[in-house]
Amino acid sequence: MGEIDSAPGGTAALAGRPVARIGYGAMQLVAHRPGDPSVDRGAAIGVLRHAVGRGVNHIDTAQFYGDGACNELIRAALQPFPDGLVLVTKLGAANGGDGLIPAQRPEQLRAQVEANLAALGVDRIPVVNLRRVDAPPGIIAEGDQRVDIDSQLAELLALREAGKIEAIGLSNVGVEQLRQALPADIACVQNMHNPLDRSAEPVLDLCREHDIAWVPFFPLGSGFPGAHRATERPAVAEIAGNLGATPAQVVLAWHLAHYAHTLLIPGTTSADHLDENIAAGRIELPAAAVRTLDGLASSARPA
Repeated sequence: MGEIDSAPGGTAALAGRPVARIGYGAMQLVAHRPGDPSVDRGAAIGVLRHAVGRGVNHIDTAQFYGDGACNELIRAALQPFPDGLVLVTKLGAANGGDGLIPAQRPEQLRAQVEANLAALGVDRIPVVNLRRVDAPPGIIAEGDQRVDIDSQLAELLALREAGKIEAIGLSNVGVEQLRQALPADIACVQNMHNPLDRSAEPVLDLCREHDIAWVPFFPLGSGFPGAHRATERPAVAEIAGNLGATPAQVVLAWHLAHYAHTLLIPGTTSADHLDENIAAGRIELPAAAVRTLDGLASSARPA
């Protein structure tokens, strides 16, 4: 595999390593939702290799994506992993009979780290994100799965001390949870954030204060059925037309302009679509366009 010769969107630091600001989220490779076309193994491996060939060196995964299938694809496609590639995995859930279930207890987090290590074929994971399930979107913890964040961080710090992980990130957290976790030297925060839903902006402000990388999920709008997406707004389509871009590229460019340490991980099963996402890193939004996009969150609120 050739050397990485570009950095889509420029670079920013993740756990002390320079990464391209446009990375790749691998979940879609195994997320067969109703109506989605199936992705065969060869195509998935091809997309992963294409991403790295285009300069992507930040890949987001989880052992619970496809019950291990996602990590297996990454290993098959990219080992031996090139220098500079930062693999980021997520903890906090497991595959149940009818979908994902919470797996928040410290011993479950440790088991998930070990499973990720084995599946990826590595001795150490660069970054693990603790996905809290206190609040939507997604699954919600109940009973013994309602675990305080200090207990979880203690386990992750022990794993870091043992050399099994290099850095700790958080996902789906509020301001007070992030503030409570700051002594653990948090590398990044993954929260839902997009032009229509900026409810996580106070968390982002705290990330700005501490130079923590910000990794928005659902960057175009909620991924749940029936939810609105910023790409469907006429104002976004107008901006895209003026710039000769797609609406999705405009929204991704807004994220990059919103905070210098934003790292995007758009997912796709298509090499052509991946190239479109990467091209968003070359878009410079006029100030008027940024103001319009900033105002979408206000227009999205119910009257």
